[in-house]
Amino acid sequence: QVQLVESGGGSVQAGGSLRLSCAASGYTYSSYCMGWFRQAPGKEREGVAAIDSDGSTSYADSVKGRFTISQDNAKNTLYLQMNSLKPDDTAVYYCAADGPITVVAQSWRRPSSFLAWGQGTQVTVSS
Repeated sequence: QVQLVESGGGSVQAGGSLRLSCAASGYTYSSYCMGWFRQAPGKEREGVAAIDSDGSTSYADSVKGRFTISQDNAKNTLYLQMNSLKPDDTAVYYCAADGPITVVAQSWRRPSSFLAWGQGTQVTVSS
């Protein structure tokens, strides 16, 4: 299985930015999606963004225009650039791999659609 390690979380003021990284090692099937999820206190884990093998992306409505998912295959790393952060973005953010084949299908939004997970990194946005 692929191993995933997130980094880049922290505490920022509203309106600030953070860039999360997810370093992958081991094997992951390149034909499948990678994504970012988040889980806020007292809430279920939700899909934030996903990217498939041809570079197509999809986002949760709550982060469109503010977050950007990208990947660097040479470095085997997934990124989430988060701009204009809001207090509602406060959550533990998780990297996920081996998801659906395409982001066109809405199944990427469900955590059960991904087979590999990182340990999570805390993002705290203060008002």
